[in-house]
Amino acid sequence: MTGNMLIAQSGGPSMVINQSLVGAVLAAKASTKIVEIYGALHGIQGIFDERFIDLRAEPEEVLLRVAQTPSSALGSVRRKPTPDDCRALFAILAKRDIRYFFYIGGNDSAETANIIAEEAERQGYDLRCFHIPKTIDNDLLCNDHTPGYGSAARFVACAVRGDDLDNRALGGVKIDVIMGRNAGFLTAAAALARQDPDDGPHLIYLPERPFTVDRFVADVAECMNKYKRCVVAVSEGIRGPDGRAIAESFSTETDAHGNIQLTSGALGENLAAVIRERLKVKRVRADTFGFIQRCFVGIASETDAREARLVGSEAVKAATGGRFRSGTVTITRLPGASYQVDYGIAPLAAVAKHTREMPERYINADGNNVTGLFLDYARPIVGPLPVTARFNQLRGRE
Repeated sequence: MTGNMLIAQSGGPSMVINQSLVGAVLAAKASTKIVEIYGALHGIQGIFDERFIDLRAEPEEVLLRVAQTPSSALGSVRRKPTPDDCRALFAILAKRDIRYFFYIGGNDSAETANIIAEEAERQGYDLRCFHIPKTIDNDLLCNDHTPGYGSAARFVACAVRGDDLDNRALGGVKIDVIMGRNAGFLTAAAALARQDPDDGPHLIYLPERPFTVDRFVADVAECMNKYKRCVVAVSEGIRGPDGRAIAESFSTETDAHGNIQLTSGALGENLAAVIRERLKVKRVRADTFGFIQRCFVGIASETDAREARLVGSEAVKAATGGRFRSGTVTITRLPGASYQVDYGIAPLAAVAKHTREMPERYINADGNNVTGLFLDYARPIVGPLPVTARFNQLRGRE
């Protein structure tokens, strides 16, 4: 099938989402089945508003610079189309002879692509509809890991490494609240910050295990007795034994999907207040990393950038290859001592709506740290980290 192509970005930006965009555009330029290449501004909303740019006209040197730039170059959106929306959308697609549609994003974006693909089939509109994976949360089903995660995890590891150095110099308790509503992969990456046995983070709390304030206070007290200081990495989505997010007790603000906003900073401040009051620690500080984790310049993982580019080109190859009418690109890690991955195509419905959590084998028995298996999993995705040093005479004295 020969026709025009439309591509858009959705959901939260990442450091490498533009690699996927450019990978798809370059593959489309090389295809004999794709004529015009349009980019919709601000996701599906840009399609309804008919706000398009001509991506075929962009010189390759510009595309390659955009690929290295964090955030969503086409702009983003959080909107789920209804069947009525899809009917209006098809009129716009037909007017421009769009036969290839690509949507870059997470599970909500996969659901949007699935709705469009199903409605296209019902209406008899010949459309190849593909989802290109992206999420810093690393929670897409059918994937070993997701583009965007490796770079955000690299930022977390470097930021917590710096926090640990600061804490080592001044002492006290430092609490870092890291993104992760339902999955703890990003917070777990803080463990990569450790170089020496006494390095922080000394405690890591994830949404996958119930969190209690009493246990948290006891863990911090034990850490203070052992190290005379404590660095804590905690997911914004940690839940109490009742399954309810702890942060919901401190916030009434909601996000675009109606979820309680967890990145307000209230969780960290409340946990810090508990430590001050119950352990009488004078120096207790808390930071909420928030959106800064998504688009930090100059820190992207090389592995993440390479794989993000490839999932974009793989989507176009699948769409023009004739075997698939729709689907989502997946990343599978191959067995063996060396790190290798393979790319495949899964049904859109397999990743739409639902998310995955950290496997139990990656979390320690006490629920306040990660295991060596997680470190083995994450290191090749994140890549090598900066190495820091200490005076030999100071080791063991602190």
